[in-house]
Amino acid sequence: MIYFTADTHFCHINVIKFCNRPFQDIEQMNKILIENWNARVISGDDVYILGDFLFRGTGADANEIIKKLNGKKYLIRGNHDRFIDRKDFDKSGFVWIKDYHTMYYEKRKFVLFHYPILEWDGYYRNSIHLYGHVHNCEGEPKRTVALGGSAINVGVDVNNYYPVSIEEILKMVQTPNSRNATFMNRGG
Repeated sequence: MIYFTADTHFCHINVIKFCNRPFQDIEQMNKILIENWNARVISGDDVYILGDFLFRGTGADANEIIKKLNGKKYLIRGNHDRFIDRKDFDKSGFVWIKDYHTMYYEKRKFVLFHYPILEWDGYYRNSIHLYGHVHNCEGEPKRTVALGGSAINVGVDVNNYYPVSIEEILKMVQTPNSRNATFMNRGG
């Protein structure tokens, strides 16, 4: 299976308040995010992380968390992924690290980027854009409504703190109005 996620912000205490996450502290948040990840993802699965994996933690913190997470991990660099350049970080925990990635699934193009893009490669040819960065900010639906139904926020804050499968993404794209209702019901 293929999964997507974004904006886990492991080790970031302020994200709990900023995004109104239901955690008491970073230890609880990290623990639950890891448990949720591993409840869905098994060792052979691919997981594309669309940025902001860890914030305020060290390279050693990132190494420890990566080892606890199931699956083969791919990282699209986010604006807070500074741990990548630390000497104590082992990049081999990721299959690759990129700024942007295009992939295909069942002859459909997927454009992966940390930030929402107003118009992406294949926009007029039924491609799907997956992004993060905007979390569950109050203005997110207003800011991203122009993206249309083929752009999906895969961030943990709008997906009950779980990775999202590619099959779930395809269902969301087929029924964009239900996606908006789901987002609004999750506190967005």
